[in-house]
Amino acid sequence: MCKFYLILFLSTIPTAVLQAQTKISGKITDKKNHPLQGVNISIKDAYDGATSAADGTFSFTTDVTGEQSVFFSLATYQTQEQKVNLSGPVTLNIILRNDISQLKIVTISAGSIEASSEKNNTVLKPLDIVTTGGAMADIVSALKTLPGTQQTNDKEGLFVRGGTGYETQTFIDGLLVRNPFYSGLPDMPGRGRFSPFLFKGTTFSSGGYSAQYGQGLSSALVLESQDLPERSSYSLGVSPIGVSGGLDELAKDKKGSFGIEADYTNLGPYLNVIKPKFEPSVNPEIIGTSANFRRKTSATGMLKFYGYSNWTHMGSIRPSFEYAGDKELFEMKNQNVYTNLSYKELLNNDWKINAGVSFSTNTDRITLDTVPKNPDPMKIHNLSQLAQGRVMLTKNIGNFSALRLGGEYQYAVENAEYNGYKANYTDNYSAAFAEGDIYFTPQFVGRVGGRMEYSSKIGKMNLAPRVSLAYKLDQNSQVSLAYGDYYQKPEQQYLRFKPDLDYMKATHYIASFQRVANNYTLRVEAFYKKYHNLVKTSPDTVTNGTGYAKGIELFWRDRKSVKNLDYWVSYSYLDTKRNYLTYPYEVQPDFAAKHTFSVVTKYYISSITTNIGLTYTFATGRPYYNPNLPVSQFMSQKTIDYNSVGLSVSYLTSIHKAFTILVLSVNNIGNFKQVYGYHYSTDALRREAITPNIPRFIYLGMFMSFGIDRRQETIDNL
Repeated sequence: MCKFYLILFLSTIPTAVLQAQTKISGKITDKKNHPLQGVNISIKDAYDGATSAADGTFSFTTDVTGEQSVFFSLATYQTQEQKVNLSGPVTLNIILRNDISQLKIVTISAGSIEASSEKNNTVLKPLDIVTTGGAMADIVSALKTLPGTQQTNDKEGLFVRGGTGYETQTFIDGLLVRNPFYSGLPDMPGRGRFSPFLFKGTTFSSGGYSAQYGQGLSSALVLESQDLPERSSYSLGVSPIGVSGGLDELAKDKKGSFGIEADYTNLGPYLNVIKPKFEPSVNPEIIGTSANFRRKTSATGMLKFYGYSNWTHMGSIRPSFEYAGDKELFEMKNQNVYTNLSYKELLNNDWKINAGVSFSTNTDRITLDTVPKNPDPMKIHNLSQLAQGRVMLTKNIGNFSALRLGGEYQYAVENAEYNGYKANYTDNYSAAFAEGDIYFTPQFVGRVGGRMEYSSKIGKMNLAPRVSLAYKLDQNSQVSLAYGDYYQKPEQQYLRFKPDLDYMKATHYIASFQRVANNYTLRVEAFYKKYHNLVKTSPDTVTNGTGYAKGIELFWRDRKSVKNLDYWVSYSYLDTKRNYLTYPYEVQPDFAAKHTFSVVTKYYISSITTNIGLTYTFATGRPYYNPNLPVSQFMSQKTIDYNSVGLSVSYLTSIHKAFTILVLSVNNIGNFKQVYGYHYSTDALRREAITPNIPRFIYLGMFMSFGIDRRQETIDNL
């Protein structure tokens, strides 16, 4: 079936047409004739373009012919459009004027940390992620410094606005990623699988997100992969716990590229020095490989492929909580493969197509044993596979408005085996969506849409309306409102045994104020979320759970007040309760803190080309279940407050003509005591605090890039 969809998809891609190359060159200055560096030059609806050099000059070639529009844009300057006839070489001398009185159009912002242009972008760039102290270059760890997120470092996933980690979905080029995290051990969740440098765009939507995306009750993390590299390069990474290497090869015609990467990680030597809380049963090992391919199919078309495979082997031995003197073994082998093929093209009559197919498979082989009490260990084998296809058509209407129509199909296989007992199922999921961005005026926009979904496993269809409004108050400020219904299938472990479960549902209401000036960002957002049909497992597994989440969030970022200093502050107030799983009534769940606060600072010392990042995070205590208390006091006790300070130091240099970064990263540098909850024995007489297996992790590494000296590029983006 997967091969059929792949062949069908590829058959729709037109063959590239060979055309003569036309050269466009020139110089860009301001009105005082000073050269402007870093101006983005692009042909409308094409991938061809360039960036101006320090002296304001630029030069690039294109396959596009005939009369075209060339755009010139730079932060704090008015974007200029120049009509040209590409029948031969073109020379352009452009003067950009300061953007003082130009009216900027309003953008949809409720729930999403995104913007319409680079100059007011609040999205975390790849360098933002890798230089965030304590994030260890992990996308999700960096996102936990933004408002709406929880510091649930004992649980897998991104917990947003009173939602579980399962309620946040990750998308790459519009396609769902079924297993975005490494498989972890009990109370030791895996980090994200993907490098931040794979992506040119990151949109973190903490609620009220677009009808393009579904099956996430709380949040959507939307990642857009990189296009063609500027030139060929090779990389090498070395650290005490592993090595990595890769290459990115740009074709001679600069219309295509391919890349491969491989990495190996072994935490054994590190754990021999930094003793963990629990003894490893094997030295944790990770082997990863990836490949990518990019090709311009025409002046406006792009075909992209990304494939990733990963093998993990790890395990822990801890004292048995039930049987004094015995030990509990948990050992896991994981294999994960993810592939993504996407295609973009400009069609006739100002229509655009975005299409893609994806296939992924994830296998967990788990061994559970009580040593030496149990002579027959439990063997668990889980297999998840997902094949999907997606098509979206976009029609620009007028200068700003747009219409989006699309559909997607997913075929999911979920197999589980417990000591020979099997619990398997498959699901055919299909969805269609329609959405329009309607600009009533440049200051007032509405986004109206809906999504229809059907799951063969549940046997029901749902319809999810979504509406957003935004109004621009002045040049830099706007207010936004959003409403929407969001549905999601129950987790796989429940659908395996109860096929008659219904969709879970959440309804979002959001109001926000945003002010984005040059190098300043202020966001204040209030939200209310109502839950319906959550999964209850006691006394029987049904979908009649309820809940709510409401709160207010603040985000402030300043990149100007102090030279070479970039910092942001985020605060979240969360009031949430839910009645789900074994809960007897609505209470604050064990993953939710009422107050969360983060300060992220990054300071660049130009004299020694070094960036220092420092992050402080605070969260109030989370509820936990004490079986010794009566039902009336269920989840009434809380853990101690959470405190953490993370450090990141990056030194930029060159070694034998190779651009090199030396990195030191430390999380919980203050060695704060962190307690996430408690485990109780079956008889409720003994308890154990859930704490980090390694209270403080220290990472030291060196990364070298051959072929491109990225020092200035890196410095400019710090």
